[in-house]
Amino acid sequence: MIGEMKMPPAFPYLDVFLKGKPKHQKYDDFLRKHPPMPVSRRAKIFAPFNALAGFDEAIASKLVNYERRRELAEDEKENLDRRLNLLQDRIRAAKHAGTTLPAVTVTYFCTCTDINSKWYGLGGQYKDITGICRRIGMGYITVDDADISFDDILSVTGTGLSQG
Repeated sequence: MIGEMKMPPAFPYLDVFLKGKPKHQKYDDFLRKHPPMPVSRRAKIFAPFNALAGFDEAIASKLVNYERRRELAEDEKENLDRRLNLLQDRIRAAKHAGTTLPAVTVTYFCTCTDINSKWYGLGGQYKDITGICRRIGMGYITVDDADISFDDILSVTGTGLSQG
């Protein structure tokens, strides 16, 4: 028998099997060329192996909920514009006085960049970034090191920014 199986009648390696496990002398040529692996290094043999590289990321990307970009109503656009102007004034005043720049939370739209998603180029998701508003330029706002286009902004909140 081989393990728990019955040995097939025409087993081609019967002679090798019948010899059993090889036994070596303490310092023979085989052991010098092929020393046993130390137990401390054997763990790498049993380490997990990811045969499908990127599979876990592909599955995780399917769990992301995407949506279409929301269109702001005219009064929402005016409110956002008012907040951005107020924020720009606060930034100028803080830079002139040498005080701390204002902290804000910006909710903005991120387009789907997963080429394997059905939402690629069609939708995305809304994200929040909270940080120090460093500047408001022509068509963008910089929060910490992130530049966000005005077209992507859904809302801006922060201390001293009135609700409208």
